[in-house]
Amino acid sequence: MDLFDYQREKNMKKEAPLASRMRPKTLDDFVGQKHIVGKGALLYRAIIADRLSNILLYGPPGSGKTTLAKIIANTTKSFFTQLNATASGVKDIKAVVDDAKFALGSSGKRTILFIDEIHRFNKSQQDALLPHVEDGTLTLIGATTENPYFEVNKALASRSIIFELKGLSCEDVKEIIKRAVSDNEIGLGALNLEVAEDALEFLADMANGDARAALNGLELAAITTDPDKRGVIAIDLSVAEQCIQKRAINYDKDGDNHYDSTSAFIKSMRGSDPNAAAYYLAKMLYFGEDPKFIARRIVICASEDVGNADPKALQVAAAAAYATDFIGMPECKIILSQAAVYVACAPKSAASVMSVTSAWRDVAEKRVSGVPSHLKDAHYSGAKDLGRGVGYLYAHDFPGAFVKQQYLPDELADRVYYDPDGNGAEKEIRERLKTWHPEKYS
Repeated sequence: MDLFDYQREKNMKKEAPLASRMRPKTLDDFVGQKHIVGKGALLYRAIIADRLSNILLYGPPGSGKTTLAKIIANTTKSFFTQLNATASGVKDIKAVVDDAKFALGSSGKRTILFIDEIHRFNKSQQDALLPHVEDGTLTLIGATTENPYFEVNKALASRSIIFELKGLSCEDVKEIIKRAVSDNEIGLGALNLEVAEDALEFLADMANGDARAALNGLELAAITTDPDKRGVIAIDLSVAEQCIQKRAINYDKDGDNHYDSTSAFIKSMRGSDPNAAAYYLAKMLYFGEDPKFIARRIVICASEDVGNADPKALQVAAAAAYATDFIGMPECKIILSQAAVYVACAPKSAASVMSVTSAWRDVAEKRVSGVPSHLKDAHYSGAKDLGRGVGYLYAHDFPGAFVKQQYLPDELADRVYYDPDGNGAEKEIRERLKTWHPEKYS
């Protein structure tokens, strides 16, 4: 590094965003994630002992994945190098591997490779990395906001220990903000800041577990607020609200948040909790989920989980799906809410879905002789000569439009596929079935 490179690096550090400058350099300064880097925890011991194996750091933005990698870089005696998956390819991986082999052969030192956003590597790039991780040429640290079980090569994931980082708590974020305010060297201490308690609470809350978002908001507040008569830059609630006007988004419509929120939404409707259903509906819509996707989930739940316990649920859900397609956002959120709450409050029965599931299994697994002859199509000339339709009893010729006869194939004649449990409207349905088929419904 020449004088100009040194000066440029020094200036970059000085002019770097506050969130970058405030990265802790040691584990003792690291805030949060005590379940993996608290004293005595597995990752803490591995870093301190410099005995790191392949790891994948998985968690939301601003939770400390890159910071942990930097701490490892400052701690380890191994060579440490870094790639960003968004800007690197197979050629870059090969160059790192060649350097790692040279280092291992010349000095006996291993190489730790940190790959940020590793989920953005495609299959061929991950495959190019795999053999060198497997034979120990490289020790891998991968960071990702996406579930590695879905987004990382299974062979690569299986050779790594996966550590899940959580969104930081409000208290953690507040501690990070306070450090930035008081730090004279790399923080904002030289500016003589004064952050009101309610402003501090607001910044920590709106950051939504993302320390970077909180520090960005704090920095914006500091550089856009004039000092008062005391020479103090006073950050009150109104200033903080201007600097973070919307809660930090930690929601990827193709990632875990999408699947987890959808799962919670469906389970809330199934579990008859209209309040939770309304919350998850609002959350998904707020973060840009397709309203038509949500409408389809409600329609499925109306049939799968409510069924004949309240047949109107499917009508409401189907009407909401049509209206959502017809009207769109933002008004359709009211329609979707009506449908979701109705389905959540409806009596539940899985009898309908169980009926087709059981019948489907028999269709797939049971060998049967076919449709009973008396039920076969008899509309064509010569059908009766083949015995088609002979003996069929027309239900409307009998009192109550019911007559006892066999409809199932002989091998399945005793099967009960639909077994209403007596919830809601199915109580009346069960009573009718007990009258018609007492041998199957007691």
